[in-house]
Amino acid sequence: MDVNALTLVYAGLILLAFILFLSSIKVVPQRRAYIVERLGKYRATLVAGFNVIIPFIDKVRYRHTLKEQAIDVASQICITRDNISVEVDGILYLQVIDASKASYGIDNYQFASIQIAQTTMRSIIGKLELDRTFEERETINNSIVSAVDKASDPWGVKVTRYEVKNIIPPQSIKDAMEKQMRAEREKRAVIAESEGEKQAKINVAEGSKQQAIKVSEGEMQKRINEAMGRSSEIEQVAKATANGIRAIALAINEKGGKDAVNLRIAEQYLTEFGKLAKESNTLIMPSNLTDISSIIATATKVFDATKG
Repeated sequence: MDVNALTLVYAGLILLAFILFLSSIKVVPQRRAYIVERLGKYRATLVAGFNVIIPFIDKVRYRHTLKEQAIDVASQICITRDNISVEVDGILYLQVIDASKASYGIDNYQFASIQIAQTTMRSIIGKLELDRTFEERETINNSIVSAVDKASDPWGVKVTRYEVKNIIPPQSIKDAMEKQMRAEREKRAVIAESEGEKQAKINVAEGSKQQAIKVSEGEMQKRINEAMGRSSEIEQVAKATANGIRAIALAINEKGGKDAVNLRIAEQYLTEFGKLAKESNTLIMPSNLTDISSIIATATKVFDATKG
């Protein structure tokens, strides 16, 4: 064998060794798992990072993502308890927990999970009336998650949640529901308007009541104040009268007091008698003229005593 042929052989061997070296290295990305079979039998699960296998003997058979997956569940026709056909779809969230079980436990875990979700959905919707299907979304979601998660446990798959996206009734039912909602809104509007009018009347009546109470209280206070004023006035007059009488009594007890009283009485008597003579052509004389003379005599005596 010449040198050139030998060189080609060595070069081929080196290239083959390099290819075998590269094929024996498997770098697994983060959150991924590779299932390796040796001669057709499960050998190991390669996790993220650098891994080495034996070329031609070991082979990567399955590749799985360990991330949470969102799987769209196609819409399907479900019959409610009151025999109404509704179209329902949703979205299923699941995650591979055990890559080996997901590889050998079932052929296609995504397809199987979707089928279980759809059958469970039909079963649950069949137990509910149409109106309750819109109210029981949370119950439907929890029931589907429980059913699928229980079935997928041998597959190494964990169902995290399920969400109903749309519940679409027939057009005729939608029209009837729209009329019902419109009537309900009009009913609430009428009730709200009547409640507003009722409250307004109550407020007006309450205001009138408060006004009447305030007016009556003001009138009562006014009368109380007037009564207190009259009472104070009478009290003051009574006190002044009592003081005057007391002063007169003291004056009478002094020297010449009685004569002064008689003189005062005589003066008033004559004054009133003179007024009577001016106001009438007829003069009524007292039956006892001595009374006048005695009054005049008393008044003169007092006057002389005062002058002296």
